[in-house]
Amino acid sequence: MSPILIAALCGMALLAAACVRRIPQGQVYTLRTRGGRVRTLGAGLHVVWPIVERVAHKIDLGGATVAVDQLHRGAQDFRALVYFQVLDPQRADVVIDDLEGLLKVTTRRLFDYAVLPDEAEARRRWLKQSLNSELRERGLLVARVDLAAA
Repeated sequence: MSPILIAALCGMALLAAACVRRIPQGQVYTLRTRGGRVRTLGAGLHVVWPIVERVAHKIDLGGATVAVDQLHRGAQDFRALVYFQVLDPQRADVVIDDLEGLLKVTTRRLFDYAVLPDEAEARRRWLKQSLNSELRERGLLVARVDLAAA
């Protein structure tokens, strides 16, 4: 066999191996093409075009937590833990780069400008519902909000 044929076969084998992408359970990858189109891949083996498509985001569907400090209410300071999950990776792909900042800003805004219930459990429930009403359209679900005095 000639060295050129061996090099060509090795190149084709490497290209074929680069085209196969394994995505673990509980994750979703979003791929962007050169034209800007977004494609979402769930768990399993997939064929991608390495020169045309690139992995834009690796989204964990298991959920995560964001700590929000410096919540002021009158003379009292609060600290919140926001537990969230990505429900729709295609819609969440737009905000996934600054997801932590989005959750912090939205929580602070709701906490500062709203009339909150006096009871602690009602306050947590109201904050969770308000966050969900604002973030659901972006593909996110707030599962729980823990609110404590700082």
